[in-house]
This record gives sequence, structure tokens and C-alpha cells, in this order.
Amino acid sequence: MDASRKNLYHSNMDQIEDFNLYGERNAFPDVVHCETIETRSLIHDWEFSLHRHGRLHQFLLLESGGGTAHLEEQHLPLAPGDLVNIPAGTIHGFRFDPGSTGWVVTLTAEFLEDGLRESEGLRPLLLRIGKVPFNKDIKQIVTQIFAEYPSRAFARAHVLRALSTTLSGLVARALSVTDPRPQGDHSLQRRFEQLVDRHFTEHLSVADYASRLSVTPTHLSRVLRQATGHSASHAIEARLIREARRNLAFSNLSVAEVGYQLGFQDPAHFSRVFKRGTGLAPRDFRKSLER
Repeated sequence: MDASRKNLYHSNMDQIEDFNLYGERNAFPDVVHCETIETRSLIHDWEFSLHRHGRLHQFLLLESGGGTAHLEEQHLPLAPGDLVNIPAGTIHGFRFDPGSTGWVVTLTAEFLEDGLRESEGLRPLLLRIGKVPFNKDIKQIVTQIFAEYPSRAFARAHVLRALSTTLSGLVARALSVTDPRPQGDHSLQRRFEQLVDRHFTEHLSVADYASRLSVTPTHLSRVLRQATGHSASHAIEARLIREARRNLAFSNLSVAEVGYQLGFQDPAHFSRVFKRGTGLAPRDFRKSLER
């Protein structure tokens, strides 16, 4: 691993930076946020260190130039015509070639959740982290969003919502082409996942979550198996493992400190759970990233 890439894994961060927009902690300012790649890249010398947005979903389109996208543990080369889908909570960073151009459209997670219907299957697709080519229809909608964004015309917010909804649908369609596997989308599953996101460090049981959702543990697990192929208990543990992987990869916290942050009182117990979920002990996982 070259020095610059190694620094992205072992940075000086004790914790992963959590921003609204990159470098900003103020409330989200609008229906949608639009910014060109070059505008903010010039401020940050064409490099964005690893960070995440707790409740913001982003679409990045590269028109010209190139670079690298760091999405969780993936390192993806970027070329003109690439679209990067960045769901809320995704750890990501970018390094662009100087002079690169493109667009970034940012939506709130609430906006997407309110506009997605279970039966249509868009939500599971938009939760996928990844890169796909963008077509002329996506580029046209993004161009319209950027044209409407600075205006103060009547019905501006309504038009931006409509265009952003169309963009989300087109991106989901592009993602479905690269991986068309059907995935479930159920309101109970969604409410369960939201609860797990808020409480996973408390190590609540399936029965605890079921009680808070006013269903039986059996029903909750049945819905999760139908939607994802896994039990509710697997989903709870997977959320813990995902956060552990992030902290081991992107912070300087010791293995024991990572475990304590995730609610484990015994580092050995944390190591056993992590190895069960990944096949590697935490220290071995960290070494594998360095290799």
C-alpha cells in the first residue's frame, strides 16, 4: 500500500468525522444541495479526507478528469461518465485529478424515505454503495436541477423535489442493471433497521426490538428472513460488525477501545463476535488492510 493510501486508513482521526456537507456542521440548508466537483475541490486541493453524512444521500457525477473514490473499504478508480451512489452513513473520501469537473447532488435521507414506496423496490437499490455509468437522461435531469437550484422562481421547491425524485428513480434503474437481484422492502424491516441504527451499541435482544415495534419476535424474524434472507439477530450483529470494521479501518482507536465504543465490556468477547462475523480477528483484519 502506498503512503497516501495508507494514510487514508490510518489517519489521525480518533473518530470518523461526521458532517452535514463536507467540512460543515450546520443544518442542511435547502430542499436539495447542488455543488460542482471543481468548486469545492479548489478549496480542498482536490482531496476530501474520509468522512460521512449521517442523514444525507449523495450522487456524484464525474464529467471530465479522473480520480479515486474511497467508499467504506473499496477503492474505485473514477473516469468521465461515472456516477457514484453514496447512501447516508457511508464513509467516503475522494481524490480528484486537478481540473476535474462534475456535479454533486445532495438529498436528505428523509426526503428519499418519504418518496419511496415499498412495492416499487427502489430503496434497497439506493442503499447500495457503488459506481455505475450515467446516461444522457441522468445528465439531463442533473443539469435541470442545477439550473433550477439558484433561481427564486415561484414553485422552485416543488420543481426541485420533482426533479430530485426523478433523479433517484433513474439512478436506481442504473443500479438495477448492474445487479438486478430482487430485494425485499418492508415497512417493518425499515423501522427495525432504523431502531438498530439508533441502539445497536446497547446490545438489545430481538425480543427488545420486537417489543418496541409492537410485534412478536417470531413475526419480526420472519419478515427479516423474507426480505433479506437472514434473521433479525443476524441483522443486529451485522450492524455491530459494520461499525467495528469502519472504526478498525478508519481510526487510530485500539482494538479494545473499538470494542468499548460498541458496548462490549470484554475485549475478548468483542474479538470473538468480530471473528464470527468476518472470519478474522480484529488485529488480523487491520493488518489485512495494510497489506
